[in-house]
Amino acid sequence: MLMMMMISPCTFLCWIILTSSFTVNVVLSKTDSQQVSALNDMYQYLKPHSKLDGWKSDGGNPCDDSWKGIKCSGSDVTEIDLSGLGLTGSLGFQLDKLEKVTYFDVSKNNLKDNIPYQLPPRTKHLDLSGNQFGGTVPYSISQMTELKSMNLNHNKLSGSLSDLFGKLTKLTEMDLSYNSISGSLPQGLKSLSSLSKLHIQNNQFTGSINVLADLELDDLNVANNQFNGWIPDELKDIKNLETGGNSWSTGSAPPPPPGQKAKPHTRKSDKESGKSGLGIGAIAGILLGVLLLLGVIIALLSRRKRSSPSSHFLEEDKFSRRQPFTPLASQELSSSVRANMQEEFRAAEKHLQTSSSMALKRLNSERHKSFNEKELKNAPPSDHLKSFNDKEFANPMKQSSSVKVDHYPLADLQNATGNFASSRLLGEGSIGRVYMAKYPDGKVLAVQKIDSSFFQDGQCTEFTEIVGKISNLHHPNIAEVIGYCSEQGQNMLIFEYFRNGSLYEFLHVSDDFSKPLTWNTRVRIALGAARALEYLHEVCSPSCLHRNIRTSNIVLDAELNSRLCECGMAMFHQRSSKNLDAGYTAPECTKPSAYTSKSDVYSFGVVMLELLTGRKPFDSSKPRLEQCLVEWASPQLHDLDALEQMADPALRGLYPPKSLSRFANVTALCVQSEPEFRPQMSEVVRLVQKSNMSQRGDDDDY
Repeated sequence: MLMMMMISPCTFLCWIILTSSFTVNVVLSKTDSQQVSALNDMYQYLKPHSKLDGWKSDGGNPCDDSWKGIKCSGSDVTEIDLSGLGLTGSLGFQLDKLEKVTYFDVSKNNLKDNIPYQLPPRTKHLDLSGNQFGGTVPYSISQMTELKSMNLNHNKLSGSLSDLFGKLTKLTEMDLSYNSISGSLPQGLKSLSSLSKLHIQNNQFTGSINVLADLELDDLNVANNQFNGWIPDELKDIKNLETGGNSWSTGSAPPPPPGQKAKPHTRKSDKESGKSGLGIGAIAGILLGVLLLLGVIIALLSRRKRSSPSSHFLEEDKFSRRQPFTPLASQELSSSVRANMQEEFRAAEKHLQTSSSMALKRLNSERHKSFNEKELKNAPPSDHLKSFNDKEFANPMKQSSSVKVDHYPLADLQNATGNFASSRLLGEGSIGRVYMAKYPDGKVLAVQKIDSSFFQDGQCTEFTEIVGKISNLHHPNIAEVIGYCSEQGQNMLIFEYFRNGSLYEFLHVSDDFSKPLTWNTRVRIALGAARALEYLHEVCSPSCLHRNIRTSNIVLDAELNSRLCECGMAMFHQRSSKNLDAGYTAPECTKPSAYTSKSDVYSFGVVMLELLTGRKPFDSSKPRLEQCLVEWASPQLHDLDALEQMADPALRGLYPPKSLSRFANVTALCVQSEPEFRPQMSEVVRLVQKSNMSQRGDDDDY
């Protein structure tokens, strides 16, 4: 005490300031709680924990406690480097909370499962190589606009490479080698204006590599794939180029299509040296060759026209995208140039005649399969070649929208429904009411009576055209239209009647334990509905939105398989004055034009929540914080202990905990507030299917 009294006031004041400053620094350096939560989640999924010195499953302070592989700036985690630690397991589901991480490296481990859809969004250096990650390259990479290098080599990635690259203008290095990625290269690769290194060797890519021609690459490896066609001249002088192990075409590449100018061969080295890739004579030769080839094609098609009543379609097909160009007069060219061009023309003509003949045979064959003469005459004159492929010929949405189902007389429907008596009412939605129709022979149908408001003011006058489009939808998990009625201002759709009713009735109307759905049945119902949506979004062309996904629109057949209703009726929902159930509507859907396929994914995620919890999307009888199902459930979907409390009591605890957890993880992906981070339905199908796969230890947990 005497010593304190001897300290001068000035010295004492300085001591207080220094101490306070130190205390403030300590408080400020405490790691951001969201980032701690993300690392805690990651820790739970990584094994063995002994390799992660300092890490914890709950709480902690990574920035001050020296967690293995973690570097910080202030209170933010900025680098995660866990390379070569012999880790197994997966990465968890909260990496998107690591918003300040710019360096993320977990390479050379033994990590499995899929690459998480959520990755640290501001990462500049991403290295997941040398693991056993499966699935596809996640969509969230498309939003990582700061990304400069990405290495996913030596994994087990498969499927096609989605078009993820439109915003990745800073990406300089990308390595996808030694995986099983298939399909053609996406056109979005053209957007990678900064890319200098691309390694995609030892995959199963097909098609051409022409999309890479305009990139300023210094290092390109496309070896050991299934590429074909010609290697573009623009790529042949790349400093480090590997192309072996593909099915390249031999000989000279054919000239460009009519009206399309040949690109000068000017890579960076050419520009710097001032050299032109093609001389004037070569350009002139190509142009004259195009002109002569054009004459040959016209002659061939003219002969074809005389022998085929629909050959005009093929002529339009060849020349609808023709652009005007100025032909060179042959007398202005030297005799040597003409001789060279004639030799080149003969080789190109031979190739063109062969490929043209094959194309004509294929087109003619497929035409007879899918089109009649009347439809051919009414076909649009542009872009025919693009639509003539096997996938789209198999696509019902590309075929004629003529009605392919029976017309039911109004009088018969009135008799079968008791003049649409209230006792026959099965349900009512935003489009109209659904009635049960009983016929004397015992047949029972469901009749959806479309609200008359949709057919006023010229909004939907062509009901039969709408019916034609809907009748082209065919999928085992879709309730298909089997008939229609359009008489006396009444417009109705006829469907098969499913005696088991809707999923809504099973979950919310019956007594808690009178008609319980087992866990396996719930997963199967979700999987069926997901496959139906995948068909609408990714098989139909153009893509078909649903706009009204909910449990009352999922009916169950005799084996409790799901059938999705109201498919192909998005035009009604878009014009409806009735508000859809707010519990199912994605947050971005403030107006009809904002609705996208990702909004359907959100609504499907709500259905999964209902299957998981047995709760309604919105329930005013619950406490205020539990009324909105998504808001109440979302924060708990990755909490294993909370999941057991959330699970539907009707399950009586009879479910594999790991399956419940995986199902919850998929649900969490679907109900994210940002639509760009929700997965596509094909990915949802894969994840739901995987959620119930038996793995070692599941039976014991069950």
